[in-house]
Amino acid sequence: MRAMIFEKPGSPLALRRDSALPEPAADEVRIHVHACGVCRTDLHIVDGELVEPKSHLVPGHEIVGTVEALGRDAKKLKIGDRVGVPWLGWTCGACDYCKSGRENLCDRARFTGYQIDGGYAEYAVADARYCFKLPDAYGDAEAAPLLCAGLIGYRALKMAGSGKRMGLYGFGAAAHIAIQIARFRGQDVFAFTKPGDHAGQSFARSLGAVWAAGSDQPPPERLDSAIIFAPVGALVPEALSATCKGGTVVCAGIHMSDIPSFSYDLLWGERKIQSVANLTRADGEEFFAIAAEARVHTTVKTYPLESANAALSDLRAGALEGAAVLVP
Repeated sequence: MRAMIFEKPGSPLALRRDSALPEPAADEVRIHVHACGVCRTDLHIVDGELVEPKSHLVPGHEIVGTVEALGRDAKKLKIGDRVGVPWLGWTCGACDYCKSGRENLCDRARFTGYQIDGGYAEYAVADARYCFKLPDAYGDAEAAPLLCAGLIGYRALKMAGSGKRMGLYGFGAAAHIAIQIARFRGQDVFAFTKPGDHAGQSFARSLGAVWAAGSDQPPPERLDSAIIFAPVGALVPEALSATCKGGTVVCAGIHMSDIPSFSYDLLWGERKIQSVANLTRADGEEFFAIAAEARVHTTVKTYPLESANAALSDLRAGALEGAAVLVP
C-alpha cells in the first residue's frame, strides 16, 4: 500500500509505495481508508513538539473508511461497516481513571497516529472497540474532521459550560465545528483570530459569530467562558481578562507555548483555567448524536495522499478555512 511516513522532526513526510498491508490483531479491524483529516496534533508531532512518537510513524487520527478484515475477537463491527477512528486508540480498562469513566486520562493509553500507525495511508488497523460508526448524513471527507476537531471541541464546550457569551480563540477546524454546537445551544459566540485575519473573521461571522476580531482586541462585553484552540500560551491571560467573574477559560490543545506570568487579579473572582486531555468513547456517542440534531456541517479542503506535506504546510501557515483532509 501507499503510506506517508514520519521519520524525524524537520523532515518532510516520505511517500512509500510498497508499505506492507497491515494485518489486524485479535481485537482489531483493517480499514480501507477513504479520508483522513489533517489535525494540528499531527503538526505538533511533525514539528517535534510532541516527543516520542513510534518509529516510522504513519500519522493521522481522523480516519474514515470501511472495515475490510476482522481480527478473531473483533465482534463489535462487521465487514463493510463505515467507521471513524479517533485519537484515542486503546486504554487499559483497569486503572482508576478507566474504571471511573475517565479513560481519556489513562496513563497507559495509546493514541492513533502517535503510538499506533494512523490514516495517512491507503489502509490502517484499529482496535474495533475504539471505532465509531458514522452517521450517513456525512460524506467521507466531511466526516473526518468530526473525529478530533469535532470531538475535542465538544469536550471543551462541555467544560466551558452553558453561559450565554462564549469566546473562541483561534478559528480553525475545531472552532468552526464548536461554533455550530454553541449556536444550537443558544449561546452567543465571540470569535478571536490572528490580528489582521479578516478572512477568518468573515468565516466566523458566516457561521453565526455575533462578533469577530483579532485576539489583540477586547470583546464588546464580558465573556461567560472562553475556549483557546490556538496553541498560544499568551492567549491565556488575554482570555482571563475578557472573562467575567466565575467564568472558565478552557485550553483545548494537546500542546501550548509557555503561558506568561500574569497578575492574580485576572484569576481572582473564582475564574478557572481548565485543560482538555484527549477524549472518551462516551464523548463520541454524545457528540455524534448532537451533531446530527444540530445539523453540523464541516468545511473541508481535500488533498491527495501524496500532498500531505502541502496540507501540513497550509495548516502551519493558517491558510485554511475549516479543515484539511487527505483522500487516498
